[in-house]
Amino acid sequence: MTSILLIEDDTDINETTEELLEIAGFEVFTANNGQLGLELVHTKSPDVILCDIWMPEKSGYEVLDHLKSNPKTSGIPFIFFSARTEPRDIRKGLAMGAEGYISKPFTEEELLGTIKRVLA
Repeated sequence: MTSILLIEDDTDINETTEELLEIAGFEVFTANNGQLGLELVHTKSPDVILCDIWMPEKSGYEVLDHLKSNPKTSGIPFIFFSARTEPRDIRKGLAMGAEGYISKPFTEEELLGTIKRVLA
């Protein structure tokens, strides 16, 4: 079963997204801040990471930077999902090494399609 680490500080978005992913057949681990997300990466070894940008403890940018600089985690597909929809924000995330960027609010099709694309 493909596992996904969902790092999101908004409880409603976290719970809704977790439910969508579980219904789609994924195993989901959640973290409500960037620091906890980094800890879970090392204990759960997810197949994909979905991460918000603006969060407490560590931002999504800091999480991605940390993961890409570590040979053990640099190959894990990373997808930002954020309400920041300006082209410069999307370009920055992709330039940092994210394999995908989903703008909030998103549809189930956008979410699952992006995950399937980065796993292919």
